[in-house]
Amino acid sequence: MQKLERIKELVELLNRASKAYYAEDTEIMSNYEYDKLYDELTALEAETGMVLANSPTVNVGYEAVLELPKEAHESPMLSLDKTKDREALADWLNGKEGLLSWKLDGLTIVLTYRDGKLEKAVTRGNGEIGEVITGNARTFKNLPLSIAFKGELILRGEAVISYSDFEKINNKIENEAEKYKNPRNLCSGSVRQLNSQITAERNVKLYAFNLVKAQGVDFGGSKEAQFTFLKEQGFDVVEYKMVTPATMAETISYFEEKIKTYDIPSDGLVLTYEDISYGESLGRTAKFPRHSIAFKWQDEIRETTLVEMEWSASRTGLINPVAIFEPVELEGTTVSRASVHNVSIVKALKLGLGDKITVYKANMIIPQIAENLTGSDTLEIPAVCPVCGGKTEIRQVSDVQSLYCTNEKCDAKKIKAFSLFVSRDAMNIEGMSESTLEKFLSAGFLHEFADLYHLSDHKEEIEAMEGFGEKSYQNMISAIDKSRETTLPRVLYSLGIPNIGVANAKMLCKHFDYDMSVLTDIRAEELSQVEGIGEVIATAFVEYMQDEENRRCMYNLFKEISVEIPQVSSMEQSLAGMSFCVTGSLNHYPSRNELKAAIEDKGGKVTGSVTSKTVCLINNDISSNSSKNKKAKELGVPIVTEEDFIEQYLS
Repeated sequence: MQKLERIKELVELLNRASKAYYAEDTEIMSNYEYDKLYDELTALEAETGMVLANSPTVNVGYEAVLELPKEAHESPMLSLDKTKDREALADWLNGKEGLLSWKLDGLTIVLTYRDGKLEKAVTRGNGEIGEVITGNARTFKNLPLSIAFKGELILRGEAVISYSDFEKINNKIENEAEKYKNPRNLCSGSVRQLNSQITAERNVKLYAFNLVKAQGVDFGGSKEAQFTFLKEQGFDVVEYKMVTPATMAETISYFEEKIKTYDIPSDGLVLTYEDISYGESLGRTAKFPRHSIAFKWQDEIRETTLVEMEWSASRTGLINPVAIFEPVELEGTTVSRASVHNVSIVKALKLGLGDKITVYKANMIIPQIAENLTGSDTLEIPAVCPVCGGKTEIRQVSDVQSLYCTNEKCDAKKIKAFSLFVSRDAMNIEGMSESTLEKFLSAGFLHEFADLYHLSDHKEEIEAMEGFGEKSYQNMISAIDKSRETTLPRVLYSLGIPNIGVANAKMLCKHFDYDMSVLTDIRAEELSQVEGIGEVIATAFVEYMQDEENRRCMYNLFKEISVEIPQVSSMEQSLAGMSFCVTGSLNHYPSRNELKAAIEDKGGKVTGSVTSKTVCLINNDISSNSSKNKKAKELGVPIVTEEDFIEQYLS
């Protein structure tokens, strides 16, 4: 009876995890934990002879969601049997030749081409019925929409998003709770969008791994010949190697080494017989075909001791738990940290300081806690934020509990202000990334802008941080010191005053003769008289300058920097009151910003569009039919080349 109850418990848990993973693009347990529970269920079913109708061992995938049209596959898409035993993989070949390829971790798509055109794209769905995503597939970056072959062609491929693109997309999401957990979840959500424009922005790529049908083509029974054919049609195919039992070990080692730096997510390898007819002659089980088998990486697991739980506050108020443990060697590198993601996982693992835990690298890349061997369940969830000391609270979204700081003025939430301050057009502190700033804010090193110039007070702590060392620390300090010599427009822009961008900062500094004392005490009525500064901008500017806390922070900042005040005579302002527009490529200036700066130095203004007030449009391609050229001709605005402009206005 206990075994029956355990089977029911495992079926419910694994189905819930599958639903979250396949249908909702979320993750409630690690791949390691899922595989472990799945193996336990398989063993119990074999021992008891009992298999429930809704068991994940007999069902394939999860039912497709309803938002997209659904369609049945011509032939069922079965899962593959799997092994982690290298010797078993060699034995499986039974003396035959095979193809060993990546098992990519994305979303499987079935593509149909007729008359050389992409006709249909359908997701795997539950193996029997998938979702039609043809419009989205047309936006995949490397997918041919037209091919030379005119017969009916059906193939299967894996839609994926690379690790590098995953990081770029996640970095643009401000709310930490909304960030994607891994590239597979992001890819699934991207491919199954109702709006194909969103898919197009995600840089999805497809790698073909199986040719289902190529009307009238004889491949001589060769799997490799099919891959060659697909490549000839313009498809990217998964990387593969021809293997025999004798070369299996060294070929696995090749992939094992490559995955350490491979940018495309992979959770193992696939071995299939080179002889198609032989593979098909072996038939299938209720769930698995016998022509192929999946090889899952045997996780290298190390036992260690949990010594600390670091709670890292983020810009959204989310406080992320990071486990710090005694260093261990994993997959050739030393690791001592692993993200625990949220409070739910902390509780599920029953963590406590001093507990014996096992750790591994998911897909041989990302450190994770596998098990807690002690299970003391004594870890205290912080009642106050580690950055500001404000009260924390646990919030539950769906099935996940996470910790948040409730203080709206928490220093960790200042990341955007500091990011602007160090940016290229502001104080231009090279190498100061948003992630680095977030670390310093979380550590309590930064409260106001002037604190950046005192980071040397935290030398030892910074050098001990992940991603830092003595050299990177020195490079950072050098970049900070270099930024001490600056200009007033840069400083004004860096403060983040509402509606004061680069152009307005330059214009205000020139208008008030680079006198910061005038700008800090100016009245809104006076400021609103300046051309281009309306009442709304003027009011916001004055409110910022009159705020006592802002004035204190500006005073501290100016003690750290040296501001160059240009000596500008009225004779040099030859373009005062004149407005210009620049478009197209340049020959004499390295960029449009450089030309724009030259115009502004002489009192001129550069706008983004052509209007009746534009003195001239600068475009080296005078005869082009661009929208700006057309607008200039329509308004009677002269179009001049860069060279003519320099001669007429800048000489």
